[in-house]
Amino acid sequence: MTEVGVSGRRNPLERDILDKAALYIHGKNGDYLEAGQYKKNCPGFDMFGIDYRVDLPWIACEQIQAAYDRIRGRYDRLYVIANSVGAYFTMASLWDRNIEKALFISPVLDMEQLIRGMMDRAGISEAGLREKKEIRIGFGETLSWEYLCFVREHPITWDIPTEILYGGDDDLVPRQTVDRFVHDHKAGLTVMEKGEHWFHTDGQIAFLNDWMRTAFIA
Repeated sequence: MTEVGVSGRRNPLERDILDKAALYIHGKNGDYLEAGQYKKNCPGFDMFGIDYRVDLPWIACEQIQAAYDRIRGRYDRLYVIANSVGAYFTMASLWDRNIEKALFISPVLDMEQLIRGMMDRAGISEAGLREKKEIRIGFGETLSWEYLCFVREHPITWDIPTEILYGGDDDLVPRQTVDRFVHDHKAGLTVMEKGEHWFHTDGQIAFLNDWMRTAFIA
């Protein structure tokens, strides 16, 4: 496969035993193989990692939709696990698809707010970005007028049952943004007060794993 990586593929003769699949959608600079680390948290599920190749939403969303459509017909129930900007791509691409539940880890929930915040910190006006089309601001980030326009032209509509894991020390996504989303979408929220945007320490990973197991059982 080119766009979908598979973790924990089972014998097709077991089709009557396992009827659930989970799709993992990684964040920026991530990899579909990360899905493998979550397989143990999802007993009874087939796990797929979606390998979108480009971080531009109009391309990533098409690849995510195509992967979903290929997998969906083979399973009765489909769950989604998405990390960081992967959550934004999930909402932008799969909002009208049949999904049992979504699990978001450190999700980017308001992309326009995130872009405008980066513009403000870099001292870039909207007029300046519109004129130059793209502006590199360091840390490997490039602001794009086309990206901002896409976000505005495709507002998020999301009514899938959702559970969110958020780190209290997240320096990318403000807590008030998460609280607003939880309120507006009646999502569940679990906060690790000492967690960061990237859950990577042993304690953070253990907390994430416990949260995910509980979310799948609920």
